[in-house]
Amino acid sequence: MRCPFCGNVDTQVKDSRPAEDHVAIRRRRFCPACGGRFTTYERVQLRDLVVIKSNGRREDFDRPKLERSVRISMQKRPVEPERVDQMISGIVRRLESMGETDIGSKQIGEIVMEALARIDTVAYVRFASVYKNFQAADDFDKFVSELRPQAPSDD
Repeated sequence: MRCPFCGNVDTQVKDSRPAEDHVAIRRRRFCPACGGRFTTYERVQLRDLVVIKSNGRREDFDRPKLERSVRISMQKRPVEPERVDQMISGIVRRLESMGETDIGSKQIGEIVMEALARIDTVAYVRFASVYKNFQAADDFDKFVSELRPQAPSDD
């Protein structure tokens, strides 16, 4: 593994342990050239996924991009980081086990929204506001009103 500080390719693993509910391996590494320490994560990748964007463009699936968007929606929410990691790993496993290498961005967005809805409603609404491209406050109001249970009518 290349050292992110000096570029040396001869780094040493100092410690390995399971991470993300035993779905990944966390490795603490040391660079003998510069003395830098850093952490890497090793995960099983079942297949190379390709995302089909709404404009038809194709790009490789980028797990860090998914993580960033989920973490942005989860900012300042009372959810443990480990639970978010588990959710992201679950989403990726679900995508990889679908049997398709080409997956539409719309399908990925729906899966992420489904997972967020189970964990935190505010994060779900935040993600939806970007995913569904809300343009005005009315868009939020309509979306949130669909989340609320309807009050029984007094007939």
